[in-house]
Amino acid sequence: MAGKALVIVESPSKAKTIGKFLGSKYKVVASVGHVRDLPKSKLGINIENRFEPEYISIRGKGDVIKSLKKEAKDASRIYLATDPDREGEAISWHIAYLLGMDLTKPCRIVFNEITKSAVQNAVKNPRPIDMKLVDAQQARRVLDRLVGYKISPLLWRKIRRGLSAGRVQSAALKIICDREKAIQEFVPKEYWTITALLNKQKDSPKAKPFAARLTEYKGKKLTVGNKEEADKVLAALDPDAYEVTAVESKERIRKPFPPFTTSSLQQEASNRLGFYTRKTMLIAQQLYEGVDIKGHGTVGLISYIRTDSVRISAEAHAAALAYIEENYTKDYVGNHTYSNKRKDVQDAHEAIRPSDVTLHPDDIKESLTRDQYMLYKLIWSRFVASRMASAVYDTVGADIQNGDYLFRASGSKLRFEGYLKVYNNTGEDEPEKMLPELAQGEKLRLNDLTGEQSFTQPPSRFTEASLVKDLEEKNIGRPSTYAPIIATLIERKYILREKKSLSPTELGFVVTELMESYFKKIVDAGFTADMEDKLDDVEIKNIDWKDIVEDFYGDLAKDLEVADAAIEKVKLEDELTDELCEICGKPMAIKHGRFGEFLACSGYPECKNTKARVVKVDVKCPTCGSDLVARRSKTGKMFYGCSGYPNCKQVYWNKPVDKECPVCGALLTERRTKNSNLVCSNSECTYKE
Repeated sequence: MAGKALVIVESPSKAKTIGKFLGSKYKVVASVGHVRDLPKSKLGINIENRFEPEYISIRGKGDVIKSLKKEAKDASRIYLATDPDREGEAISWHIAYLLGMDLTKPCRIVFNEITKSAVQNAVKNPRPIDMKLVDAQQARRVLDRLVGYKISPLLWRKIRRGLSAGRVQSAALKIICDREKAIQEFVPKEYWTITALLNKQKDSPKAKPFAARLTEYKGKKLTVGNKEEADKVLAALDPDAYEVTAVESKERIRKPFPPFTTSSLQQEASNRLGFYTRKTMLIAQQLYEGVDIKGHGTVGLISYIRTDSVRISAEAHAAALAYIEENYTKDYVGNHTYSNKRKDVQDAHEAIRPSDVTLHPDDIKESLTRDQYMLYKLIWSRFVASRMASAVYDTVGADIQNGDYLFRASGSKLRFEGYLKVYNNTGEDEPEKMLPELAQGEKLRLNDLTGEQSFTQPPSRFTEASLVKDLEEKNIGRPSTYAPIIATLIERKYILREKKSLSPTELGFVVTELMESYFKKIVDAGFTADMEDKLDDVEIKNIDWKDIVEDFYGDLAKDLEVADAAIEKVKLEDELTDELCEICGKPMAIKHGRFGEFLACSGYPECKNTKARVVKVDVKCPTCGSDLVARRSKTGKMFYGCSGYPNCKQVYWNKPVDKECPVCGALLTERRTKNSNLVCSNSECTYKE
């Protein structure tokens, strides 16, 4: 009797969702991510053999690989159903290699959304593994490994241990450093705004005036640079000579934004929901892979989350129009077309959209976590709005003359809300500001005249949202990599995230300065963008990826040789703490060692006192009431223990939060899984939220 067909995916939650769609003739198992990769302990690239990668089975994956081989041996057929992108194609290729599969035979299935119809249709239409996609991923992996493993040791030797460089990471860091320099070098300029508050002649004294701003003098744009100039203008204006010289009424159309791409989702989730890019991608992955919805079972709620395209399938478009007409009337149905800003190899994927538009966020709210609900609602609303009619405003503009000076006044009123019914582009309602009915030649009464001093402002620091936007506009990296890049920059202490702003540290400046001096191409935005296009051409034009790597590495090898000889050891200023050395009384300084940060006396070498750096987590020990602090084990693993040790030996491997489990009373800890953010620290309790 023939065995079941085997379907291999990356994650257990995805396997669970797909398994329910395929039935008893199929067995769905998970590889739990990559199974083969470059070794961590060495470069793992044979430079002499045209940069051939030396892949190994990932440590700790032995049992998974053994299980996959056993299942494959008993299977009637094998389908590789990893994610529909380069990374997913590469994972399928590695699995096929380990299982000894014929790559020319149709074994690969892809779907843009995890729904019953999409999965069943994919199984009916398998294809061979696409080596163009695999090679595009290999090219990026090898290039990133060469940059990271060749430059990072240099940074360790010349600056300090634990640093890293990266093909995209270093370019992103330079962008943040350049912005900070622009802020530091900014010289504010003074300017004045002159505003007249006016009424119609027949208005009562209590009538609300409207504002008109001074814009021109003798037909030319007027800039008022200081108080002296402002006083001169104010004195020259005749309080009895305000006359309407032109009135223009228009209709303003406000078009909805397209549905989300990976980048625009990251930006909007940051701006509206306050989500970090990493959190956005984590929750979006949960929504894509499947959530147990009451009355529906496990459902993949959104389409694939790594895409640069704004395209939508004809079926999804038709379903959205039908939903809009049924729920908002035919007047709200739109007919907009959207196009991608640049050529894009990821256009095989649709924009991010709900898999079933009839699943309104509020109808399934009780089945979702708070964060899942917020992100699903954002995606659902943006998609529905993109298929709706434009908003329509009535606008009025008026020119008001006073001698040689021209004032401008404007107002608008929403006539038809259109897509604003479900989604506002700006995230906030536009205040209505209508002008009174004005006629050409009409005289106006001055209510008040003011001059307000202002100064030009420096560029603002990047937020995660604005950095993602800038990286995308400069074509640096790919949106799917932005979250780990930002996380790495913070982890390496190259940048700080304070409130929402990203700013470089002294270390970030030092590393960037070194990279600019000796590895100009790596940090050059133009070069990085050009390299991104070349890497895309591996997929689009079937360019040999090894040729690209070979061209790149020739210059890198020369730069490494020059840098190693020229760079002297960089001495960073010690970061002093408020804690005093108990031996000599001098401030303790933060130092960096093999297992992370520790404290050392700033009086070294006279005083050689050192100790672990204690970082409080703002949670009291439930056993003795002392502070819980972050510590590192001898192997470098972070854990959280009582500051009263050794008298109190309370310990947590996950970061505790100041919240008790409602079931057993133990502390909850941070443990981000597919369906929860907090879990009970009591191993015998299964509570999570």
